[in-house]
Amino acid sequence: MTPEFTARLAWRNIWRQKRRTLISAGAIAAALLLALVMRSMQEGSYAQNLDNATRFYSGYLQLQEPGFAENQSIDHLLPGNQTFYEKIKSIRGVTIAVPRLESFALGAAGIRSKGVMVMGVAPRAEDDYSGLAARVRKGRYFIDEDEKAVLVGGKLAEYFSLKVGDEFVLYGQGYHGTTAAGLYRVAGIIHFPNQQIDARIVYLPLKTAQALYQTGNQVSAWVLHGNAVKEIPKLETSAREQMGNNVNVRNWADISPELAQQIALDRASGIFMILVLYGVVGFGLFATIVMMTLERRREFAVMLATGMARKKLQVLVMLESLFLALTGVIMGLVLAFPILIWFYYHPIKITGDLAATFEEMGFEAILPFSLAPELFVGQMFIVLILLVLCSMYPLVRIYKLELAGALKGNL
Repeated sequence: MTPEFTARLAWRNIWRQKRRTLISAGAIAAALLLALVMRSMQEGSYAQNLDNATRFYSGYLQLQEPGFAENQSIDHLLPGNQTFYEKIKSIRGVTIAVPRLESFALGAAGIRSKGVMVMGVAPRAEDDYSGLAARVRKGRYFIDEDEKAVLVGGKLAEYFSLKVGDEFVLYGQGYHGTTAAGLYRVAGIIHFPNQQIDARIVYLPLKTAQALYQTGNQVSAWVLHGNAVKEIPKLETSAREQMGNNVNVRNWADISPELAQQIALDRASGIFMILVLYGVVGFGLFATIVMMTLERRREFAVMLATGMARKKLQVLVMLESLFLALTGVIMGLVLAFPILIWFYYHPIKITGDLAATFEEMGFEAILPFSLAPELFVGQMFIVLILLVLCSMYPLVRIYKLELAGALKGNL
């Protein structure tokens, strides 16, 4: 038989039992549809939440002086000038580059004192990037680049009983052992969903922070952002090539391992649920293929007895299984594409108390969907694996088939 004839015969064979074929293909289509919707919503949510989280703290990448990652010492700094900025902008894939000066100090107000995390930011650039001004709950955002004012976290303000306009003292160690001390007015009180950060964070305008720590025009990190999360590896490679060995390039997962672990754990649980779903469908597909094999033993024996090679018969059965699976995959994709495209452009809006919780955490109250090609390829690959596993049984039975017994109808 020619390959074309074998393919036509296989296609006709699966439709000899139309109801069974449609049920089996429908089960594959339903599983593929559910898996694609679930994974698309998961990956879309990951991308959105990661984008929000990285804008607030780590960025997609950070450029740091090589020694800064070990102890976050104020002595390990990078240039904050225009020349260094232009070099950063030449990195392929960079869309935003924001400077920050991060250190620690002893905060004091009244009779209380506490260790705080100080973050010096360029007010306009930082607000455009992370939306910091929107987190101000009382008071106002920074007006000038060198304003002698601070923004403090809500929990920290409660600890010190601070109000807008109160004085706040910062005292610590500056650049190369100098003394860092300053008195500032509280311009505003900000809120972060992470209570540990909310109880420690103090923001200063970048120039004011540089004056406090006497760093000159230097920063502890340049925060870089790109077009998409999936482009981070390329962005990181490009940054390493461009910046050389004197600059340490760290990605968001290295800076925020807890977030990376949380996403990995949630993704693993979602994949496990999908595998369970496919396992159930796989048993149904396997049962269909077993029935197709057993009820056609006499047919197979006649074909072998009339001169057909066992390998060609195995290829025929394999093609039948493949066509059955492809029919289910096509049905699933036809059903899934319109749904995913609709929700990609019209994300599910969350309402009520849950929406308020999302917004309080700094996330948009929606469930976005992803149309990443690897989602579709991954699900179709799983179906292919199921097909291969289920096809093992008929291939082995054909290989071991005894013609005399099969012609007599013996099992």
